[in-house]
Amino acid sequence: MTNPVLYRRRIIPEECILLKDDIILSCDEKHIVTSWHTLHPKKDLHHGSSCYFLQEGFKVSKFCRQDDTLLYWYCDIVAYDYRPGPNTLTVTDLLADVIIYPDGFVKVVDLDELVAALDSRAISLETLKTSLIHLDKLLQVIYSGGFDRLKAYVEAAAH
Repeated sequence: MTNPVLYRRRIIPEECILLKDDIILSCDEKHIVTSWHTLHPKKDLHHGSSCYFLQEGFKVSKFCRQDDTLLYWYCDIVAYDYRPGPNTLTVTDLLADVIIYPDGFVKVVDLDELVAALDSRAISLETLKTSLIHLDKLLQVIYSGGFDRLKAYVEAAAH
């Protein structure tokens, strides 16, 4: 796969955005590493780097302050839709997320959004199951001490 055009699709709120300012630092069949600045300015979050783990169903992002210090690691549970003809990759946020703070504290967030999306029929039961399976896979990596391996993809390409 050569550098695809990246899109981010959200379920809540429903939107699909071209990530026109993201810079692809490396790309192969298993990983895409990008650097970016926030789409919507936030108090502390200024920029970051991400690795799309194309076979695992998650994206690991390093969120940084303006002075380049680590705010936290943010892991999105996602689904990928690659279209070779137009060479586009749409990354759908499957709502569940994991935040890993600099002190190592792990926090799973937004599971309530999964339930709300299912109740409102914004997602199917199959999508809910996919999200939970990908979340479980990520948490197994984290809890077994393997998160440094995931971080390495982001940190190696970003320097």
